[in-house]
Amino acid sequence: MDFSFLPKYWPYFNYGVLLTIIVSVLVVFFGTILGVFVALVKRSNIKILDLLVSLYVWIFRGTPMIVQIMVAFVWMNMQALPVVRFGIFDLELSRVVPGVIVLSLNSGAYISEAVRAGIESVPKGQMEAAYSLGIKPLKTLRYVILPQAIRNILPALGNEFVTIIKDSSLLQTIGIMELWNSAQTVSTSTYISLTPLLVAAGYYLVLTTVMTSLLKVLERKMGQGVSK
Repeated sequence: MDFSFLPKYWPYFNYGVLLTIIVSVLVVFFGTILGVFVALVKRSNIKILDLLVSLYVWIFRGTPMIVQIMVAFVWMNMQALPVVRFGIFDLELSRVVPGVIVLSLNSGAYISEAVRAGIESVPKGQMEAAYSLGIKPLKTLRYVILPQAIRNILPALGNEFVTIIKDSSLLQTIGIMELWNSAQTVSTSTYISLTPLLVAAGYYLVLTTVMTSLLKVLERKMGQGVSK
């Protein structure tokens, strides 16, 4: 296998993986906020809102992500957004913003189910005890229920982060220079078909392994906190 291209093209992989991490962090952040909102709406017993969020979850869980990305890119048509310099790349925000939005919407649809399950796993006695102490419902949710639910949904959030790191490669379909698109660019420029893709695969493997290991450490620490 020919790795002679690496000294010249390392920046392509490095900036590609950096953009992948940035996009993944943004997607999980906004997806978590959206997922919590959707889960709370589902528990509100407001039928019209419950119908709307159920429709949203149904659409985003029932259609391929690559289709969602293409539809969002064409539909939003954010051509007025500027182009920014990112290391060796020129990033078109008209492509990055729709990509982050649709990945966040997709992530939120999955996280909402994890949040709902996490909230329901908290014993009802916790809520009843808080009400008996005169704590208002919103404060009960914020200070009693959600902190315990977060501990329960942490594995699902970590798995979603790992999934988004891998699924961000689909953004190459709209021309975003994340890790996979960077590898393909190197492959095209050097006429070396295999090894640039193997380097990208290695980067993905390192990212997901590190994330999984950190998640296990965090789970262990939170579990120790509970046991004490």
